[in-house]
Amino acid sequence: MGMKKQLSMGIMSAALGMTLIGGGTYAYFSSSSTSNNTFAVGTLDLSVEPTVVVDVGDLKPGDSVIRDFELQNNGSLDMEKVFLQTEYEVNDAKGDNTEDFGKHIEVEFLYNADKLDEVIYKTTLDKLKDMSPEAVNKHIFYPNFGEKGLPAGEADDLVVKFNFIDNGEDQNQFQGDSLQLKWTFQAQQTEGEEK
Repeated sequence: MGMKKQLSMGIMSAALGMTLIGGGTYAYFSSSSTSNNTFAVGTLDLSVEPTVVVDVGDLKPGDSVIRDFELQNNGSLDMEKVFLQTEYEVNDAKGDNTEDFGKHIEVEFLYNADKLDEVIYKTTLDKLKDMSPEAVNKHIFYPNFGEKGLPAGEADDLVVKFNFIDNGEDQNQFQGDSLQLKWTFQAQQTEGEEK
């Protein structure tokens, strides 16, 4: 037998011996236990009642309309912030408007129906439309809800007064006009916490 063959046979014999020795010592006790875990995600469910806040006609400069509505947290998670997005569309009946009708509608957010003289925030529809959601939360909802936000299962009333501003000038361009206001409310959860 050649030297290479003897060396190869020696290495293979050693490997086989190690395998038999290792295989013979591979015995152990064992035990197992299973843990079943559930991660259930909570829900944010913001509702507004009534869904139509204002539906009024025959307004003239100087008129005002007070309406209250309820923001409801019907979900299982607390809401830290509520944002409001304002959109509106003016129907110019005669096609003669030189100004945005939204500049002539003042919006006053009030604390509640019992304290109608306590204004949280006052602006016009055109300015409200241009406000960032964070600014709306800071000026309108935070003063009303405070640090507690809107807890799960609770509701809060919000009272709004709309004023058709009488600026003492000719406002004939708005005769017969209408304004369709769309408010979209969005809620944001509280910060995550260790459970």
